[in-house]
Amino acid sequence: MNIKVEKVNQVNKLFEVIDSCTMNVELVTGEGDCLNMKSKLSQYLSMTRMFANGDVPQMELVAKNDQDAQKLIAFLEEDAKYRES
Repeated sequence: MNIKVEKVNQVNKLFEVIDSCTMNVELVTGEGDCLNMKSKLSQYLSMTRMFANGDVPQMELVAKNDQDAQKLIAFLEEDAKYRES
């Protein structure tokens, strides 16, 4: 399942959710780069990219199973509430 991501406020919590996923989660950048987000190196690289200019570029998370996708969607919905408060 593909999940569009425009902004993440709690990046470390996103990584915790990704770590809890049972299958791989990939990050696809606007340029088409694909990173396995279960990898700590990929997490570091993506965090560096997210904070390079202070804004999260448009990205897409690809979850390999529906349960993992639901975890990610729930986190992103909660993160949006965090952003609004």
